[in-house]
Amino acid sequence: MTEERTVPVPSAWMTLSGRYGRAVARAGDTGMALVVLVATWYYDGEYDLLLGWLMALCLLARRRYPGTVMAVVLALSAVQLALHDVPEQPLASAPAAYDAAVLFAMLSVVHHSRTTWMPYLAGAVVLLVTTAGTVGMPPLGIESFVDLESLPIFWGLTLTVWLTAFTLNTRRLYAESQAARAWHAERDQEQRVRLAAARERADIARELHDVVAHSLAVMILQADGAESVLRKSPDMAESALKTIAATGRDAIDDMHRIVRVLREGNPDSGDPGSADGGPPRRLVTLDEIEVVAERARAAGLTVDVSVEVGEGRLSPAEEMTAFRIVQECLTNVLRHAGAGAGVDIRLREERDTLLISVVDDGAGTFAGRGVGGDLGGNGLVGMRERAELAGGTFEAGPRLGNGWHVRASIPTRTK
Repeated sequence: MTEERTVPVPSAWMTLSGRYGRAVARAGDTGMALVVLVATWYYDGEYDLLLGWLMALCLLARRRYPGTVMAVVLALSAVQLALHDVPEQPLASAPAAYDAAVLFAMLSVVHHSRTTWMPYLAGAVVLLVTTAGTVGMPPLGIESFVDLESLPIFWGLTLTVWLTAFTLNTRRLYAESQAARAWHAERDQEQRVRLAAARERADIARELHDVVAHSLAVMILQADGAESVLRKSPDMAESALKTIAATGRDAIDDMHRIVRVLREGNPDSGDPGSADGGPPRRLVTLDEIEVVAERARAAGLTVDVSVEVGEGRLSPAEEMTAFRIVQECLTNVLRHAGAGAGVDIRLREERDTLLISVVDDGAGTFAGRGVGGDLGGNGLVGMRERAELAGGTFEAGPRLGNGWHVRASIPTRTK
């Protein structure tokens, strides 16, 4: 079992979206604009109200155009300073409470700008402007408007707003990344489920093919043989019928297991018993090779088996793979070469690799010409898939002259 990694889901307030999120955003923009408008009423300069209104209107577009809004607000602040330094009578107040629009604009740049350098530039500009306010700008005719005692206050307020906005922006980006990860994780999980289902369908198709094809091939040949000797040799006919019955019982057991997989979706859980408390599953080992070989002999084949594998050297999955490959090879010989063919089966372990070799003589027919149809199909595909899923290799083809050869190699697990 592999441990599933969970992705933390961001808090709802960090990922507001849709109509509710837009309503909250508009309410925040309107609130900042109202703060600036209310602040203008405390000043009686001729242009204070106009400047405050213009700054407030700019803040309504701060989310969509944060950089432009800050540039316009700074330009209005420069006009405010110029009007404040009119010699006869100041036409605007400076500094004024509605200059909070500059901090709001800086906050918007830090929180909503999509470029990495804009937040730092916005903070640097505001600090530079407040620093310049202590000495003024004589070339422009603007005198100092911030005394040295007030400079730390302006700097502290600017840094507090900037750090707050930066922290909120970092949290927002983190929430968005986590939401994206959660979405991708869900999509990946769905994809894994689909792939697992596809693999399971392929496994079931291979199992059905192995069980049905081999069992039916043996049973058909045995039935034909029993029919031909029924009157001449009742003992041989009886033996053939017993083989048919044993093969059918094993096939039914395997079919029941496959049907349980389809119903329960829990194949090979590792429990020797079934999920519903039924009989234990019949384990397939290399010893079963001699069983299918004996049935093939009873069907008329000459089968020579050699298994040189140490006990306990293979895992159950590796033994199942090897058995199914040998079983499919015998099935193909029964189908395409028929009775009278000779088959040589060799299994040996060499350098932590199980080598499988199955060679037949084709019952004296030329390679590629057999009885019962084509030589390709699902059988060879299934054997190749089994070998490759086990991390091994597979090759099959006609021999020079008569017959067919199959060779496979499967890495073994050292116990």
